Amino acid sequence: MSCVSQSTGQIQCKVYDSLLNLNSTLQATRALMVVCILLGLIAIFVATVGMKCMKCLEDDEVQKMRMAVIGGVIFLIAGLAALVATAWYGHRIVQEFYDPMTPVNARYEFGAALFTGWAAASLCLLGGA
Repeated sequence: MSCVSQSTGQIQCKVYDSLLNLNSTLQATRALMVVCILLGLIAIFVATVGMKCMKCLEDDEVQKMRMAVIGGVIFLIAGLAALVATAWYGHRIVQEFYDPMTPVNARYEFGAALFTGWAAASLCLLGGA
């Protein structure tokens, strides 16, 4: 939804009819977050196979170690995708907030979803490292 608050305190919201109607920045950041989620799930499964406590591939220690490293690399890529998406959108919010042409009642600020995205990117990067 796109909401605007009037000076009288009334809030008017308009539902987006189509996802294709959104601007390209928002579409790209959403796509990056979906890629991050999918890569994170793949990384969990690959890294789980590479864990020493798992019986899978226990005969070949080199292959097991490679699976753990590949899982870590996929975690790093997922973390970078999340970090790029959240930083890009955060930059957009800051640019529009300080733009004098943006009306005061249409300015966005950082929300919980952006902080959650930064925390998720940090944890993915830490897990991959």
